[in-house]
Amino acid sequence: MNELYRPVGAFYKEDTCHFVVWAPKKESVELVVTHPYQKIYPLQKDDAGYWQATVENVTPGLRYLYRIDGEMQRPDPASLSQPEGVHKASEVIDHNFSWTDDSWKGIPLEDLIIYELHTGTFTQNHNFEGIINKMDYLVELGINAIEIMPIAQFPGSRNWGYDGVYPYAVQNSYGGVNGLKRLVNAAHTKGIAIILDVVYNHLGPEGGYQSDYAPYYTQRHKTPWGNALNFDDAYSDGVRNYFLQNALMWLDKFHIDALRMDAVHAIVDYGAKHFVQLLKEEVAKLEKKTGRKKFLIAELDLNNPRYINPQSKSGYGLDSQWIDEFHHAIHAVLTGETDGYYEDFGSLQQVEKAFTDTYVYDGIYSPHRKKIFGAPVGNNDYGKFVVFSQNHDHIGNRALGDRLTQTLSFEALKLAAALVIFSPYIPLLFMGEEYGEKNPFFYFTSHSDPDLVNAVTEGRKKEFSYFSFKYDFPGPQEEDTYRQSVLSWNINGNEHAAMFRFYKAIIQLRKTLIALQNKERDSMKVYPVNDNKVLTIERKNGEESAFIIFNFNEEKKDYTLPAETSCNKIFDSSAAQWNGPGEVTPLTINVTKSFSLNPYSTIILQPLKQA
Repeated sequence: MNELYRPVGAFYKEDTCHFVVWAPKKESVELVVTHPYQKIYPLQKDDAGYWQATVENVTPGLRYLYRIDGEMQRPDPASLSQPEGVHKASEVIDHNFSWTDDSWKGIPLEDLIIYELHTGTFTQNHNFEGIINKMDYLVELGINAIEIMPIAQFPGSRNWGYDGVYPYAVQNSYGGVNGLKRLVNAAHTKGIAIILDVVYNHLGPEGGYQSDYAPYYTQRHKTPWGNALNFDDAYSDGVRNYFLQNALMWLDKFHIDALRMDAVHAIVDYGAKHFVQLLKEEVAKLEKKTGRKKFLIAELDLNNPRYINPQSKSGYGLDSQWIDEFHHAIHAVLTGETDGYYEDFGSLQQVEKAFTDTYVYDGIYSPHRKKIFGAPVGNNDYGKFVVFSQNHDHIGNRALGDRLTQTLSFEALKLAAALVIFSPYIPLLFMGEEYGEKNPFFYFTSHSDPDLVNAVTEGRKKEFSYFSFKYDFPGPQEEDTYRQSVLSWNINGNEHAAMFRFYKAIIQLRKTLIALQNKERDSMKVYPVNDNKVLTIERKNGEESAFIIFNFNEEKKDYTLPAETSCNKIFDSSAAQWNGPGEVTPLTINVTKSFSLNPYSTIILQPLKQA
């Protein structure tokens, strides 16, 4: 690795701690120990602008600050722990941990069944321990990957996580460094991978002191959060290193399996080697060193395959990408909402296109954006894309934080789930959807600056004013907003239990039905929807095939399979075992014979073997 790239922070080992902080334009940096004793140590600067000192007789728990140019005292920008919050001293942490996951090698990307959760609202524990306590439940459901919303230290004790200001520090109220390691270790023991949501496109508005050390921001580029982080201007090497080392720390020291990178389109970098390409190259080296699979998953508000194209084709080589348009297409059709960013959606032909082409807008005109948008995905296989019918953004950014359970019928909810799970893409569930959770998921904060609180509240009202919401957003700062967002875990009611059984069954089918295992681009045929409001896809894997039929009609529909083959029905979402209205589709479908489909239903047909 280039000598400009090196680990930063406080590195404890056997009663000694080595401190490294980047401040290239400063005249002096001193280490100020505040607990368990008070002492000041000078740091020495090297040619790359890194200040360093090694201190002996250190014990974990030592609190420290840096004094810059003999004046301001600030926490360590690469702090591992902020036990008193974002404005107080940093803490030295011992990274030693008794791992028991030596046999863990990871899970292939295309096999992931992802469950997105927010640590603070997943359980009444509001911490990592609460997630550990639900591990057997997730295993029973069929989940093999947990995606944790950002846990970098943020102001106060409640936040979505995207206001984090210490990317290296694990939120203290969640359980800190050891709490996260216990969670990862427990997950691997159960055969579950851990995906961590990280934010490298901005830092939160309260408690981020990086600019007091170095040019972490540039005025050359703007983002929705203000000046962009400095990935390509003067002194950008130190900024690139700061986030590069952070990613490698999570994947190495914490045994994290993958990073979901928030809004990578807002990582503005016009350099010869984009930051995400550099990161992918270094992660590939780590993967080789550890013998474990390590993935980078991009959230990308651009239909641009360059981010996932291999570097041999001038791409950045990221492993996977979230696909919002799959969500938008099915949401608009099932709910009838066509305002805000749903303006571009609302027809079943767009659901069809989301299956055939992945990107709905792939070089065609977008009414919402008022321009031609996107490019074709090329030959990137289906297993490189993550899809969902709900997630934190598309629930929390609604006026009432309402889930699909507040809008759709029970049968339509099952149809939405089947579209995701039976697609060839990587499915993602948002916590609680598997049993029909009805509690909202709001946006919430706990900032300490009243002016900032007001600015955030007004900013959200303005940002989402193009939606036709009839109500005001609940105050993000109100504790009750947070409390209402905690899962109810009401899974014993008749419908809730049936929904859980349904999700469990379709996940098991996804894992075991041979025809669903192929993710190559030529492994699926999508039949035109036309005017019958029925979408049929044919999944193929070698000699095995299956027809999956999704009925979007509000009433019973007579339908003829658009293929000359007789089939057995092996799945029907209308079955009584998941509180359906009862099956109307026969167990055997004869060639060219029409058959009935229940409203908002999904069936799977398997062609009869030729004698």
